[in-house]
Amino acid sequence: MANLSMKHLRYFDALARHGHFGRAAADCAVTQPALSVQIKEFEDLLGAPLVERGARQIRLTALGEAVAARAREVLTSVEEIANLTRGANGDFMRELRLGVIPTIAPYLLPALIKALAGRYPDLDVRPRETVTQRLIADLGDGKLDAAIVALPVSEPSLAETPLFEEEFVLVRSLEDAAKPVPNPQALREMRLLLLEEGHCFREQALSFCDIAPPAPRDLMEGSSLSTLVQMVGAGIGITLIPQMAVAIDTRSAAVSVARLGDPSPSRMVGMVWRKSNPLAAQLQQISDIVRDEGLRLLSDMNGRP
Repeated sequence: MANLSMKHLRYFDALARHGHFGRAAADCAVTQPALSVQIKEFEDLLGAPLVERGARQIRLTALGEAVAARAREVLTSVEEIANLTRGANGDFMRELRLGVIPTIAPYLLPALIKALAGRYPDLDVRPRETVTQRLIADLGDGKLDAAIVALPVSEPSLAETPLFEEEFVLVRSLEDAAKPVPNPQALREMRLLLLEEGHCFREQALSFCDIAPPAPRDLMEGSSLSTLVQMVGAGIGITLIPQMAVAIDTRSAAVSVARLGDPSPSRMVGMVWRKSNPLAAQLQQISDIVRDEGLRLLSDMNGRP
């Protein structure tokens, strides 16, 4: 085992995450043959196969699954040692692996990345867009440094920093623009379009309308807020979207937008990271920029419904 190296662990971790030699090689910035050689050498060092090689995909063996979990722990620990050293030396982080939920990412990320580039020109921002549950898991596994989500997440290992509150607005057809804004009880009688299961925004919309999760046959679902808005424009029903999404998602749809009555539904947007991260102070600085950009975007929407 004396020849075991961090390169073996990094390459195998990439293969375990991607499940594909080509994508893993691209992630590691090496050729596929070079990565394959390293994986085979790793297996030879351990004396057992880690991967079942198929024509189109790979599967990890039982040992491979166990080794992948331990490899991720080792890589996370090594990375945190490096972060600890940078923090002690007063150096700012060089890379930010930032997760963002899909109901925030398209609207906030462009402005945020530009702002971060202006403030920290040497910072390499690597965003990842997926649902909250996956982001929390990736944070715990050390695959992300921080995530922008709707709070609370109530995960004991994570620090939560509230940033700004965002209202939900009602989207309905243009023909209904002059009608009174329905209350939550009236909304329950309408065809409400929702995001697919797994999106926290779906649960927030159901909670506001005081609706128990409906049976699949009664449910109209979409994969994105933009899809929901286009469905509303086609006369299929109504939906709720966060205020930040209005400017982008309603510009090409035949819909009207209205604020809901008090108490209006809203969510608290915040940033989370591992409490054990030695660069927590730097992540706090980055969260200040996230807050400023979010508030600026919401402020720019003054005058909109």
